[in-house]
Amino acid sequence: MTSSLPLLYAARRERLAAALGPRAVAVVPTAPEQTRNRDGEFPYRHDSYFYYLTGFSEPGATLVVRTDAAGGVHSTLFCRAKDEAREIWTGYRLGPAAAPAALGVEAALPADALDSELPTLLDGAEVVAYPFATHAGLESQVAGWLDALRARVRQGAVVPVRLQDACAVLDEMRLVKDTHELAIMRRAAAISAGAHVRTMQRCAALLRRGEDVREYTLDAELAHEFRRHGSQFPAYTSIVAAGSNACVLHYAAGSTPVRAGELVLIDAGCELDGYASDITRTFPADGRFTGPQRAVYDLVLASQQAAVAAIRPGARFDDAHEATVTVLAQGLLDLKLLDANRVGSAQDVIATRAYQRFYMHRTGHWLGMDVHDCGSYVEPSEADRVQVRTDPLTGHTVRERPSRILQPGMVTTVEPGLYIRPGDDVPEAYWHIGIRIEDDAVVTPTGCELITRDVPVDADAIEALMRG
Repeated sequence: MTSSLPLLYAARRERLAAALGPRAVAVVPTAPEQTRNRDGEFPYRHDSYFYYLTGFSEPGATLVVRTDAAGGVHSTLFCRAKDEAREIWTGYRLGPAAAPAALGVEAALPADALDSELPTLLDGAEVVAYPFATHAGLESQVAGWLDALRARVRQGAVVPVRLQDACAVLDEMRLVKDTHELAIMRRAAAISAGAHVRTMQRCAALLRRGEDVREYTLDAELAHEFRRHGSQFPAYTSIVAAGSNACVLHYAAGSTPVRAGELVLIDAGCELDGYASDITRTFPADGRFTGPQRAVYDLVLASQQAAVAAIRPGARFDDAHEATVTVLAQGLLDLKLLDANRVGSAQDVIATRAYQRFYMHRTGHWLGMDVHDCGSYVEPSEADRVQVRTDPLTGHTVRERPSRILQPGMVTTVEPGLYIRPGDDVPEAYWHIGIRIEDDAVVTPTGCELITRDVPVDADAIEALMRG
């Protein structure tokens, strides 16, 4: 960690403390290690909330942030003790002695001292904040600390009287990215864009040479580029879907052959230094769209362009989705994928949600440390404005609240799509076409910045790229 970063994380802890107020204690553990099978473990990945407050990526750690009656802030890190025998096998540990200087915390103690020390740290606090429903067993652990403190009340101990979800504060903090975060996300986006470009070109080149190309072939190209440029992990399981598999929204790369004349949908992004990227491109395997493929692709792209134009400060999060649906509804009628005699006008298609047969997901989600990042999609100042309606498809009662007002520093994906399965009322030329186009958008003071456009999105540009 560079010398300036401890100050960044300390400032975040101070913001958390200020939001909690005086006489509060926040307890934020990192993620546990996970066994894959027998003696094998999954690659370790820290808890996002914990990392956001510490920049510390070792397992077995817990952060405690305490405020006194005057609002002063004191942070204690519990981390694994130095252990030469274990470090030979599993790698070096920072250790409690080095942690304060390295991480900017006021104190550090061995992880195995957590249960004995927490009652003392909780003594005198009014509020205990921790991530609700996030860490298995944490609620019971907090209850145990409080029980231990209650046993000391005759000796003058003061037990906290209120529990609070730390996520409610941290989600709001994480929703708006700072310059440090945005710089990492731009680098992650550039790496991921390069991986998409390489994979598209390799796909066409291999097919031109007559080689066997499978979904896993392309998945390997993505992974190679991610890691080659310093990414620690894929941000999520990469979707590499050939042909009809593109109509399965969360399809994982398998062994299906990639064939000339079919489309390939790749939804993949790397994680870099704790931050995710998220890109989807759909391209012709051999580098040339057919007429029906191009027609559907251009419609999806037009809907994305409408969504991007709707993303700006002061707009609502849902505005991009509504702009997307407006374009798709009319386009589905124009392509005869929806019969106007049965579904009516574009306005009727929107009102009845008839478009959901081909477009069944939302147009975007928050992006940050998690690919589906935290943060409410409801505007907090308007949460009490509830509109009750009946869902036209399910008949269920739905309670809606005004969606989030966008502000600079928020980051969202923009990912419209169309997924056309065979049907008696669906023109056969469109069967098995699945298309999604996704970019990452940073809300700026004047609109939004697409940080993933290093990979082409226009159909002509994709064909030119793949000719190579």
